[in-house]
Amino acid sequence: MNEAHRTELPRALVIGGSLGGLFAANLLRRAGWEVEVFERSRHDLDSRGGGIVLQPDVVAAFRASGIEVAGMDLGVASRHRTVLRPDGSIESRQFAPQTQTSWSLIYSTLKQAFGDAHYHRGKTLVAIDQNDLHKKVTARFEDGTEATGDLLIGADGNGSTVRRLLWPGETPSYAGYLAWRGLLPEDAMPEEAREALHGDFGFANGAGSHILGYLVPGEGNDTRAGRRLYNWVWYRTADEAQLRAIMTDKDGRDRGFSMPEGALAPARRGALYEEASLLLPPPFRAVVQATEAPFAQAIRDFGVEEMVKGRAVLLGDAAFVPRPHTAASTSKAARNAIDLAAMLRAMPDDVDGALARWQPEQLELGQGLYRQGRRIGDALLFHQPPLTRVG
Repeated sequence: MNEAHRTELPRALVIGGSLGGLFAANLLRRAGWEVEVFERSRHDLDSRGGGIVLQPDVVAAFRASGIEVAGMDLGVASRHRTVLRPDGSIESRQFAPQTQTSWSLIYSTLKQAFGDAHYHRGKTLVAIDQNDLHKKVTARFEDGTEATGDLLIGADGNGSTVRRLLWPGETPSYAGYLAWRGLLPEDAMPEEAREALHGDFGFANGAGSHILGYLVPGEGNDTRAGRRLYNWVWYRTADEAQLRAIMTDKDGRDRGFSMPEGALAPARRGALYEEASLLLPPPFRAVVQATEAPFAQAIRDFGVEEMVKGRAVLLGDAAFVPRPHTAASTSKAARNAIDLAAMLRAMPDDVDGALARWQPEQLELGQGLYRQGRRIGDALLFHQPPLTRVG
């Protein structure tokens, strides 16, 4: 049947049920598509509130998805950007109000809006088949099931299976440093940390070292004072051998490029605390050492030259992995999804034409953030004399 004359709803298969996938799923459904989401994990995703700077595109995606944001408490406000000297004194303090939210708040809001009926867990993608004649795409899964639709969206993150299947050989590269991260109940912040950092967006720089921190919603997305979490991120240089040692967990398992909360080997945690004693201003040092379960993620670079192949597209970090200094990974996924849904709504009888018109601006956005992130990260971490690591 010709697309212009069909009566059934067009169908989208979204691979990946995290933020990018849920942005796309909610927005496409509002645009008149039937949407099925396929998530590899068998359980609800959980990041215990890792911090995200709330950007306008995320709020715009909520609104376009039909999520009522008026009256919603979307995060925790900070008023100043404060930079500390190595001795803990204030180098600069500028009025720069903004809102910090959490991964879990964005995820739970999007997940609730989409619902469970068309969200399929435990689905590991193994193959993609495209029928150019009938303009269909089929996803095949490890459990032997398959699904066919008019569009397949690869929103499965920086290790994207969709990208590996359709663009083989395109993989992220290690940038030479990692992000240590931690979440600490605000009432557990040591006094010197509260005095210097509480309520502000704090920073401290050093050779091969850059740390920042701010408050985010706490358990259950609670934004009330005393219920929030202090989120810190410490960027540290590490060569390949050091990275492999860090990413070997307490059970001897190689975690690749991401060490989850609670899995870090005790020796690595001890080395992190020791490095904090040597390298961080006292307020940040106190916060890091008070964090019982720090976790880590390697910083990697990746960008594609095309985001569309037939009826399959890449979205969010599956296409571009901007370094986190841009604070734009989540907002980029939101913008990709907003524009995709808008283009498909504007050209309902010409999906291929809509994808062709959608792609150039998304490539420009991704490539710009990719370049910006590299410039910022390299300036922060490598344009100073190297440090001798501990451990």
